[in-house]
Amino acid sequence: MNPPETLLYDEEDLLPLSALQHLMFCERQCALIHIEQVWEENRLTAEGRVMHERVHESGLESRGAVRIARGLRIRSLRLGLIGQADVVEFHRQPEGDERPFPIEYKRGKPKANRCDEVQLCAQAVCLEEMLNREIPGGALFYGKPRRRTEVLFDQALRDLTRETARRLHTLIEQGITPPAVYEKKCDSCSLLDVCKPKITGGELSVRAYLEKMIRV
Repeated sequence: MNPPETLLYDEEDLLPLSALQHLMFCERQCALIHIEQVWEENRLTAEGRVMHERVHESGLESRGAVRIARGLRIRSLRLGLIGQADVVEFHRQPEGDERPFPIEYKRGKPKANRCDEVQLCAQAVCLEEMLNREIPGGALFYGKPRRRTEVLFDQALRDLTRETARRLHTLIEQGITPPAVYEKKCDSCSLLDVCKPKITGGELSVRAYLEKMIRV
């Protein structure tokens, strides 16, 4: 059972921050990865992995009034998440302190839903909790447009991020993998051959599949 808002998760209950995006893409994919520990890589996931590795390997850097940290380990006991931020820029303020500005790198282009924004907002919540200061915004850097998309961490996005984290913990605690339902997005999923949504759900039931095989 999820803890009330005023309570914190224990260290051993922290879940991968990246699972938020898996959950928003597909609950079954999220369960296959994080409950059943199934993973397969395709061209898209390989390109994304290489991009993140290149970003993380650069380490620390300073550019004028901006200090840049890459591959920063982060966590939130309120959301129950742990992960790694691609890039966090620390902008020096006139009063002398620094304002964190998280940046998440993505290989493709902006998505129809808000999964990338939720992942970035969760990183900001982690940093806020760790550094004890408010972070109003961050950015997503997409590989195809090759430019930043600024993201404002308004209340609506924060509420969506908190609710998605709750859903993630509920899914993992229940330990049940949802049934497959085929959608067009399944074709780009690296777990397509493991999930087999056209056979076990959606367009074609298992019974229909077996009957088809018998008739051949």
